Amino acid sequence: MPTSEYYRTVARSSTTSDVFNAIAEARRREVLDALITGEKSVGALVDDLSMSQPQVSKHLRVLSEVGLVSCRADGRRRLYHLELARLRPFHDWLAKYEQAWNDRLDRVDDYLRELQQGERQ
Repeated sequence: MPTSEYYRTVARSSTTSDVFNAIAEARRREVLDALITGEKSVGALVDDLSMSQPQVSKHLRVLSEVGLVSCRADGRRRLYHLELARLRPFHDWLAKYEQAWNDRLDRVDDYLRELQQGERQ
């Protein structure tokens, strides 16, 4: 197994209690994506994500440690759900980059219009 593939499949622990660090791992983002539709058990996440149960559990532990995921008991099962409010710092940080992208796309639109008008003349 190539080194890059190994690191994608192994759940790593968060070195800080930081939302940014927790979502830096692609597989943890997949767990968050799977939970966006509502709460799920570990077994449902295993099925949805084609990950092993230990991998899912490790990712859930990291996400829980930073408060992105919460758990509630339902009999013998544990149901996990997304804590959307904890994504606010990431959203706020990303918003400035979204504006920069929108500005660039607007400039591309303007440039394309100029090219089209030049072709018509």
